[in-house]
Order: sequence, then structure tokens, then C-alpha cells
Amino acid sequence: MASSGTSAASGELLNASAAARVDWVDYAKGICIVMVVMMHSVLGVELAAGETGFMHVLVAFAKPFRMPDFFLISGLFLPLVIDRDWRTYLDRKVVHFAYFYVVWVTIQFGFKAPAFAAETGWRDVGLLYLESFIEPFGTLWFIYLLPVFFIVTKLTRKFPPLAIWLAAAALETARITTGWTAIDEFCARFVYFYSGYLFAPYVFALSDRARNHPARAVAALATWTLVNAGLVAFGASEWKIVSLMLGFAGACAIITSGTLLARAHWCNFLRFCGEHSIVIYLAFFLPMASTRTLLLRTGIIPDIGTVSLIVTIVGVIGSLAIWQAALRLHADFLFERPDAFWIAPKKAGPVLQPAE
Repeated sequence: MASSGTSAASGELLNASAAARVDWVDYAKGICIVMVVMMHSVLGVELAAGETGFMHVLVAFAKPFRMPDFFLISGLFLPLVIDRDWRTYLDRKVVHFAYFYVVWVTIQFGFKAPAFAAETGWRDVGLLYLESFIEPFGTLWFIYLLPVFFIVTKLTRKFPPLAIWLAAAALETARITTGWTAIDEFCARFVYFYSGYLFAPYVFALSDRARNHPARAVAALATWTLVNAGLVAFGASEWKIVSLMLGFAGACAIITSGTLLARAHWCNFLRFCGEHSIVIYLAFFLPMASTRTLLLRTGIIPDIGTVSLIVTIVGVIGSLAIWQAALRLHADFLFERPDAFWIAPKKAGPVLQPAE
């Protein structure tokens, strides 16, 4: 029998259908998207420079939970919409992300094609572009994989949830490596997405407890920080079962952190980033790559850690600037799906928290 706390959390989840946003979710998503930009920025700088900096420690610390918490949060509001008819469901959960993938993989190729052509020729560039619809390209694999998760979850919703969860957990533990990003990442990440869907009431209950008992929440976060850092430093974070546990522990930590920030109304920029996480995810590659190239070629800043930090900040802020410029230039199609690409009527009711 569900506890009163879980029942209240279930009510909060259902009440989300009448609200535009959930504050702590936006904070959590903001933390997630900044960590994703940080990872790509830091590792890109270090690879190009051939050395590491102080930011490498932060990236290593976040590795066990960076993508697990993003996927868990992406599945959080799925219980509200999974029983929609297939046409509406596919429009919101598949066509939506497919549209942005096609647009932005084309944009990324536009910038990278000359370099590719110089190495292999234009014919191979064209083949590589076509291959990107089978093998996700660069940073866009998350956008590519989300529709797959949505479809699989709806197709299996009549199966025993515990059996699906155990199978997903087994796939993560199996460390399947085929060389195909979609297959490998599906096996490694689906358990977190499905957990967000399956355990949504418990996630909301966790947030409620953190909001009502902030001192205990801070103590729990401090303990988690020490344990996660110790396991990463020891090299145990990659062990089977341990990685699964750290993924869920880190997701709980991000949820708790987002709740405490929302409670205190601190770091509103993180909330803004969470509200526009898909904007940042789609566009950060351009300011990130250009800033990295500029700083490394000029050598104006010798410290690699500082370069990595600057590239991360520019990646986040630059993507938001690109979004604003697109709106002012009436290039809304870059971040908003045009009516021509909807296969079901737009909903007239309030907008639910998006699974970005």
C-alpha cells in the first residue's frame, strides 16, 4: 500500500497537468544541461590541447550520473501522456524530436562538411550525412534516442513493469558494446528513462521530503558527494552494479539539489537553462567549438582549465544568444516546430513539462 507521502506525490504529478512548469524539475534540468555542455567543452579542449586541466576533475565526478539523471527526468512526466492515441503520441514524442534532429544534424554538417571533404572527399561526406540517420551524429545522440525510449515504453506498457525494469537494469549491467551508438546507449540508458516513468510518484515524494527537511537533504548531499568522489577516484565507479547504483544516487542528488535551489530561489539562471534545455542542447556546439578554436590557436590564455571553463560558459550563453537571434530574425523554425510538421492537432490546454 502506498504511503501518504507517495500518495501526495502522485497527486502532485497529476496536478502537473494543470501547471505550466514544475520549479525543481527546471532547476534539475538546468544542472543537467550545464554538465552536458561542460563535458563536451572540457573533453574537447583537452583533446585538442593534449593535456588536462582542473575542470577534468568536475567532469570525472559527474560522469556516473550526468546522463542517468537527464534520462530519468526525461521520463518523469510520461505517465501523464502515455495513454494518448498513437497519432498524438507519435507527434509529441517522436516527430517533435525527429524534426529537430534533422534540422540540427544538417546545420552541424554544414559547418563540418568542408573539413570532412578535405580529408575524404565530398562523396564520403554525403554518405556520412545519410549515415547520421542510422548512427547518431556527434552531440545529437540524446535527441535521437529519446523517441526510441518513448516508443519502447508505450509498446511495453502492458507488460509487467518489474520485468521491464529488471531487463533494462540487466542491459545496463551487461555493458553491451556493438559499436552502434543507438544500440549501445539504449542498453546503457533505458533503465534510467524507464525508472523516471515507473517511479515518478516516488521521485516527487523525494522532492517533497527535501523541500520539507532541507537540513537532512543537505547532509545527504554531503554524504553522497564524498561517496561519489571516493568511488570515482578509486576507479570503482565503472564497476558493474556500482555504476547502476551511482547513476540512481546521482539522479536523486540532482533532484534534491534542484528542489533546494527552488526552495531558496537561488541560481535562477539554472532554472532558465532548464526551461530552455533543448535550445542549449541543440545549439551549444557552435559557440563551444568556435571559442575553443579561438582560444587554443591564439594561446592568449595558457591554462587549459581556464580555457575549458570559458568554453563551457560561452557554450551555454552562446546557445541562448543564438536562440534569441533566431527569434529576432524570424528563424523560429530552428527552435520551434512549424505547423507543417505536426501530424496531430496542437493541444489547446496548458503546456506540460516537456521531456527535453
